[in-house]
Amino acid sequence: MAFVTPRLDDRAFQDLVDEARARIPLYCPEWTDHNLSDPGITLVELFAWMTDITLYRLNRMPDKHYIKFMELIGMRLYGAEPARAPMTFWLSSPQPANFLLPGGTETATTRTETEQAIVFTTDGDATIYVPTLQYIMTSSSTAAEARAFAVHNLSNAQEGTARIPVFPSAPPTQGDALYLGFDEDLTHHIIAVEIDVETAEGAGVDPNNPPYVWEVLGQQANQNWVPVEVEQDTTRALNVNGTVRLFIPPMRRAPRNDVTAFWLRCRLIVEEGQPNYGVSPTVRRLQVSSWGITVDTTNISRVQHETIGRSDGSPGQIFYLNYTPVVARTGGEYVMIRTEDGREERWFEVGDFSASGADDRHYTLDSQTGELRFGPALRQRDGGVRRYGAIPPQNAAIIITGYRYGGGVVGNVAAGTINVLKSAVPYIQRVANRQPATGGLNAEDIEACKMRVPAYLRSLNRAVTVRDFEYLAREAAPGQVGRVHCLQPPLTNRGDIKLLVIPAIPRLEGFIAPESLNLSEDLQRRVYDYLEERRLLSTRLEVLAPAYQWVETEVRFRAGRHDDVEKVRQLIERRLFQFINPLVGGQEGTGWPFGRDLFVADIMSVLLTLPGVDFVRSVHLYPVAYDGGEFVRGAEVQEIPVVSHGVVVSYRHTARQD
Repeated sequence: MAFVTPRLDDRAFQDLVDEARARIPLYCPEWTDHNLSDPGITLVELFAWMTDITLYRLNRMPDKHYIKFMELIGMRLYGAEPARAPMTFWLSSPQPANFLLPGGTETATTRTETEQAIVFTTDGDATIYVPTLQYIMTSSSTAAEARAFAVHNLSNAQEGTARIPVFPSAPPTQGDALYLGFDEDLTHHIIAVEIDVETAEGAGVDPNNPPYVWEVLGQQANQNWVPVEVEQDTTRALNVNGTVRLFIPPMRRAPRNDVTAFWLRCRLIVEEGQPNYGVSPTVRRLQVSSWGITVDTTNISRVQHETIGRSDGSPGQIFYLNYTPVVARTGGEYVMIRTEDGREERWFEVGDFSASGADDRHYTLDSQTGELRFGPALRQRDGGVRRYGAIPPQNAAIIITGYRYGGGVVGNVAAGTINVLKSAVPYIQRVANRQPATGGLNAEDIEACKMRVPAYLRSLNRAVTVRDFEYLAREAAPGQVGRVHCLQPPLTNRGDIKLLVIPAIPRLEGFIAPESLNLSEDLQRRVYDYLEERRLLSTRLEVLAPAYQWVETEVRFRAGRHDDVEKVRQLIERRLFQFINPLVGGQEGTGWPFGRDLFVADIMSVLLTLPGVDFVRSVHLYPVAYDGGEFVRGAEVQEIPVVSHGVVVSYRHTARQD
């Protein structure tokens, strides 16, 4: 049973007034007027108010002791986390040479009368390459393997004298494709494919719903073809001359037909009920150009070479940066001391001065308050004085070469709201975030930090038990780790620890996009490096994403006589999305248990507790496979088995009145 901390004095203001008035007849019987207008009662209330303030301060003592205890064991409040968003930069026109988009380029939301602009800065340099088309090939799904690819003359295609059948089978068949091989890695580029065709040859298809898809080879070695987002297609399904503008996802160099390149292809897909080409479109001319790029940005602003003061030559000096909260520093962001004779020295940031010697050029920097502190000098037991860190020379300028500040939930803006280019960059026509910004967190408060104390004491910053690994994984990336599960023997080999990490997702209502569940390399490396320093030497650690089993259901129900059927239907679908969820699902609402199978009975038990549901006629349960490109529903089952390193995720839920 948990300890209950008592209030040292639980009397409130009114209790003190009532107690004083009750003592009046005993100590001053001549005082008979106890109305509020009496001057004596006014004095009683005044002293009760002053006593109430004293009691409040007295009751604050346990909190102060708790905070001091957290400081003694080395705990620190988490600082604010900046939001991040992929930002797309469109060129005004294709450039004749590779174009460098410099790191630190600032974009922002539109400033209004009531809201300040929210600034996002590019994380690093990005180069918009001029694409070099090396190969044009076509493949026929009906041809023999040895003749699967046909190579076409590149010069003819660029001059407009080629005759390239895009889908070479007669008639065009599912899987026929046009392949474009590039010398450059065009990951995250905006690519325009300008196509001139033999007019009217592709007749027979819906020009507003082309029966083909653009794809690239995925960046990971185990990935196959990944769909490409189409921004614009003016060819009307390759029936007229036009341009196809594409947002290229991560791609990789790979061999095709004994030649190696970065491949983009247009593949024919034939769906039931959709018209197909009677004859393949024929390309006369094909040219490719770059129109922009998508880069990662962070909700921060940059400050360069800020002078924060001058040294007075004493130990323990404190200075403050002009802007906070400060983001974690990079290798090029440090304090520099410039002496009066112009000599410059680099100083190094440390967590504390406990291991600093008298000549070590060390300082500490509090990210939340912007407090920059130099080492103190403390008197020792033998009467001597020890310096913990060097002292900047008198009158030396204290300069920080650069730092970044910002963060908080204010940066979690919606898609399309970052549309202002603040930095002067030539040839950039417009910018926009095509996806919402995520990951922004406010600084941690005292109450939240207190909740971490028990787990901190259990682990003592060492990963030994399962709970240690799970707790420290969250400590490695505060706010970015949504859920952690540790697998150990007998589910793994002896000495092996597998840590399953689900990233944090800001919006958990309804369908979760597969991309949101991907464990990024940055987060994976961050968790692994943090735990690698704290694990036992005999432990082999692996950080990976869980196996996701997608689920679809169809429910037939009967609403109550006096209930709105549509509202009940929406309630059922929302509850199922919430229940079959890797982060907030399951009976406990803490995420679907790893390795726990899903049964039809689980669905029934949840639905019967919902208000407005009179009874459930039937529940149809389907496993759904996801291969990185599309969802494929399997046959109906009564239970969906889940592997020990897997969880279930909702794909689609359909409810209708019986």
